[in-house]
Amino acid sequence: MAVTTGPTEVTAMRNAYIDQFPTEAKVIKAAFWSSFIALAIGGTLGLVQALHRTAVFRFLESPDYYTVLTAHGVLLAITFTIFFLVGIFTWAVTTSLERGVVDIRFTWSWYGMMVVGTVLVGVTIFSGFLEDAPEVLGAPLNADVLFTFYAPLQAHPIFYVGLVLFVVGSWLAGVDWFRTWWAWRSDHPDDRIPLPTFMVLTTTLFWYICTLGVAIAILVFLLPWSLGIVDSVNPLLTRTLFWYFGHAVVYFWLMPAYMMWYIMLPKLSGGKLFSDPLARVVFVLFLLLSTPLGIHHQYLDPGIAEGYKFIAMTNTMFLLLPSLLTAFTVVASMEHGARQRGGEGYLGWLKALPWRDPVFTGMALAGLMFAAAGFSGMINAGMNINYLVHNTWWVVGHFHLTVGTAVALTFMAASYWFLPQLTGKELWNRSVAQVQVLLWFIGMTFMSNAMHRSGLFGMPRRTAEPQYQGFEFEPAVGTVSEINTQVALGGVILTVSLALFLANMVMTSFNDTSDSIPDNTYADTLSGPEDSPAILDNLALWTGIAIVLVIFAYTLPMASIVDAGGLFGPGIDGFQVSIGADPTVTVESLREVIG
Repeated sequence: MAVTTGPTEVTAMRNAYIDQFPTEAKVIKAAFWSSFIALAIGGTLGLVQALHRTAVFRFLESPDYYTVLTAHGVLLAITFTIFFLVGIFTWAVTTSLERGVVDIRFTWSWYGMMVVGTVLVGVTIFSGFLEDAPEVLGAPLNADVLFTFYAPLQAHPIFYVGLVLFVVGSWLAGVDWFRTWWAWRSDHPDDRIPLPTFMVLTTTLFWYICTLGVAIAILVFLLPWSLGIVDSVNPLLTRTLFWYFGHAVVYFWLMPAYMMWYIMLPKLSGGKLFSDPLARVVFVLFLLLSTPLGIHHQYLDPGIAEGYKFIAMTNTMFLLLPSLLTAFTVVASMEHGARQRGGEGYLGWLKALPWRDPVFTGMALAGLMFAAAGFSGMINAGMNINYLVHNTWWVVGHFHLTVGTAVALTFMAASYWFLPQLTGKELWNRSVAQVQVLLWFIGMTFMSNAMHRSGLFGMPRRTAEPQYQGFEFEPAVGTVSEINTQVALGGVILTVSLALFLANMVMTSFNDTSDSIPDNTYADTLSGPEDSPAILDNLALWTGIAIVLVIFAYTLPMASIVDAGGLFGPGIDGFQVSIGADPTVTVESLREVIG
């Protein structure tokens, strides 16, 4: 699957992306730098959180902590990941189809929309640091609603507008990729979809399906509520609509990382991808299974019947299959490459892998960390054992292994390959890059391990002050102080790693143009698309089945929620709760009792 566009006279000694697609390279580079800026800000705020919660260093008032927490979550979980994703996917489509986008002005338009959305969201969040936030549209400019922005927390309307613009921009990016594929298909009606483009298109279709929930939550409920158009919302309904999207978005972050593992790791290892058909099956399974399981985030929500929660748990367990298939395929591909390099023995081949290459090392370590995340994820998915760790730091440790390592470390490692392709300049310092990926792995090992241990003895998440007066947590091994020190140490190491990464990216941009940029090619395959049934490329069929599965998973729970609480409430104050034998106690009466 090599790109065959011929080199220009000026760049006769190289075949970098910028030489083949100079206009697309500018958009991808802009998307990457948008991603890096979000990573820089969000990562720095992560250190602030780690030091504050562990009482190592505090300079925030508790209300400001939640502004930091919101910014950290939104900038890293949404902005950093999706800006990098749209860059990678634009690269994958144009190189695998060997053609540029249909209309570069359209490409710039969706990128611009995502930037505007990010700015609006950022302004509303960071206004939380102001003592007297300015009033806009009759309300203070504020959005301390965390990454999980469902009711009863309410943000300023501009926050929701910014989110809408960002998501719509990502939808239009998908349209751009489909337009490019349709143009290619008119010239190649009988050809199989190239694997990278297939991965992009299936991920995009999955994104369209899963974002319907958050789009409805914002446009129908949260935005009208924040504008005063409706007086109340049904909190459980908006929460369920968020988690319809909220778990699926994890796979939207992961699937570009999976794509990098499939098409880059085998080549870096010196071999070939073990199986193109298995890779296609994996992405079809993600399209089918990623959305109908969000209720497993709501095991403790009393308004959802246990039967629906059990179905969500079962669906979640099925989703282990594509991850296991990926582990098999990628490791088999790496072993093939190592043996081509002279590796021998049952495990001796591991020594033959290119561990001195920061691109390979970073991606391989990210994959290893994701395996650990899979084990903690199974705990989260099981109904009975989830009750022990729900809303504890265990969950935070889990998603720092997924988005914080499997995704972030893969993206950073891939950047060491991508930025030279997009600029025509050699990487500034490979040794610094190697140290950086190792430090990230070490720092996250310290921090996530301590977070998981904290969750086992009940340390809560989403709180600025977990150190309660008159109460001490009792870990089974070690002390709370030792575990807090481990979290703080991990946070510091991660921040140093982040600084090294950003320095390498900046210095690379100022390097001189080079003629020794590696070819912009993918790994070949041991088993190609011709070995798989053509039905795998029937995107309409798989999308239809995915929609049916979502309908089966969510129709009855949603109907039950609306029947019990109404479409728009009774709202927060009038919502009935049950305490002992009295089912008529309201939240308002509880406020009077507890002052």
